[in-house]
Amino acid sequence: MKDRAVFVYSDRLLAYKFHDHHPFNQKRVFLTLDLLKHCGAIGEEQIVPPRMATEEELRLVHDQTYIEAVRKAGEGRLSEEEGESFGLGTEDTPMFPNMHEAASWIVGGTLTAADAVMGGAGIHAFHPGGGLHHGFPGKASGFCIYNDCAIAIKYVREKYGAKVLYVDTDAHHGDGVQWTFYDDPNVCTVSFHETGRYLFPGTGSVYERGVGKGYGYSINIPLDAFTEDESWLYAYRKVIMEIADFFRPDVLITQNGADAHYFDPLTHLHASTAIYREIPKLAHEIAHRYCGGRWIALGGGGYDIWRVVPRAWSFLWLEMAGLPSPAGPLPKGWVEKWQKHAPVPLPAQWDDDRSAFPVIPRKKEIEEKNRQTVERILSMIGRQK
Repeated sequence: MKDRAVFVYSDRLLAYKFHDHHPFNQKRVFLTLDLLKHCGAIGEEQIVPPRMATEEELRLVHDQTYIEAVRKAGEGRLSEEEGESFGLGTEDTPMFPNMHEAASWIVGGTLTAADAVMGGAGIHAFHPGGGLHHGFPGKASGFCIYNDCAIAIKYVREKYGAKVLYVDTDAHHGDGVQWTFYDDPNVCTVSFHETGRYLFPGTGSVYERGVGKGYGYSINIPLDAFTEDESWLYAYRKVIMEIADFFRPDVLITQNGADAHYFDPLTHLHASTAIYREIPKLAHEIAHRYCGGRWIALGGGGYDIWRVVPRAWSFLWLEMAGLPSPAGPLPKGWVEKWQKHAPVPLPAQWDDDRSAFPVIPRKKEIEEKNRQTVERILSMIGRQK
């Protein structure tokens, strides 16, 4: 049986663009939507346009002085020296024209998804243009200007009074969201990520657990570099249901970065598309078991925009919409359409050929280290119960 699902998109979301050579490229959102259309997996009636977030909504998380700095940066009126204190004009987050407006549309898209789910227009909503989880109240970070994830959580808390379970499977720690709700027992943040020992932002230890009344509601699962499918999924499956059963949320918000893949140029994890088939299945189960089906899914990282992101995010949408997960060849028309634009050979199949990936000599050691991490987390959750 199909669930009512909406897909938040308009071309306005493509305006969030730092420059032609920056790794963050929202063309991946359009590529995903086009792949779904080639599969016949989405109808125009399921596509909902975003709105632009208001300044009042941005202030749910961000400081007014920061919002003004972003606006000035987009108008070419912020000096390099001023920008540095706000994380703007850096290599990661360069200034670009109309950046305040572009970032506000991203936030508005996530709020559109939130209202669709909480208001009953769709039981699930996917906004692949969102998921910018590194932004801080007064500073841009890691390609993220405004933190749409954190703003949406605050919005849902204030407008609907719902307890929020936030699950982040990006390869980078969801630091901006975690710190925003570090003392809040009504928001449980969960981040599965590559250990910060080697990767930005360098946080996400198992010992970052919250403070005050929020202690125990920040949960991190840092995985060793070069973790492969089996170990990644072992951690996800062992932990996620325990957390949902402990917290019993009213709504699930997931951040679905697709940068844990072996092909991703910015991370050191070694997963294949197999994990992106499985991640949405358990999320879907949690949504229906605990949240009355309410599930808001966002995009996030993912820097191989041609070979990885469209397949990964298509699996997510198909699960949300209650459609069969495809196997075998990708639609020939999609491959032929985009191959002439892609700098790499596009995959011919939905699934990766794992035999083409290099062998990891530390496989057993990595798996054991991850197993110990999982056991430590489960013991913490057990004590919290």
